[in-house]
Amino acid sequence: MSPRYRVTLTPEEREKLETLTKRGKTNAKRFVQARALLLCDAGDNGPSWKVEDVAAALGITSRTIEHLKKRFVESGLEAAMERKSRAKPPRDIKFDGAFEARLIALACTDAPEGHSRWTVRLLADKAVELNYAESVSPMSVQRTLKKTNLSLISANTGKSHPKVAPHS
Repeated sequence: MSPRYRVTLTPEEREKLETLTKRGKTNAKRFVQARALLLCDAGDNGPSWKVEDVAAALGITSRTIEHLKKRFVESGLEAAMERKSRAKPPRDIKFDGAFEARLIALACTDAPEGHSRWTVRLLADKAVELNYAESVSPMSVQRTLKKTNLSLISANTGKSHPKVAPHS
C-alpha cells in the first residue's frame, strides 16, 4: 500500500522539530508528534520510515500517524502539532449569568406563604413559574447556590431585615 500523504520537511521545519525533541521542556504528546514527523520525513535528509515501523517505535497506532501526516500536508506544521479548537461547546449553555442573578435575587426574598424558608425544589418551581427558564432541575438550583455560597438554611440568606432602633 503506497502512503497517502508524503511528509517532506523543509530544513527549518526539521530544525524546529529536532529542537522540540532535544530540549527537556516538551510535553509527551508534542514530543511523540515531532518524532513521528521526523521519522516519516521523505525528504533528502529524512529517514523515511514506514508508518508501521514509526508506530511500533513510538508506541502509537498507525492511524494516529496517518492523521498527523494528513494534518501536516493539508494545513502545515503548526496545525499538525496543535489540537484543533472546538467551534462550538459540547453542549449549549442553558443557564447564563442573568438566570443566576434572578435566581439568587429570588432566594433572597421572603419564602412563599405556608413555608418557613426556600428549598431548592421550591426555587426551581418558582423559576419556571416566573419564566426564568423553560425547565429547571433542583440540582441546577443547588449548583448555582453552592457556586455563590448562598445557604438556604442559614439564618442570614442575604436579604436585609428591617433595622430596629435602639431603645434609649
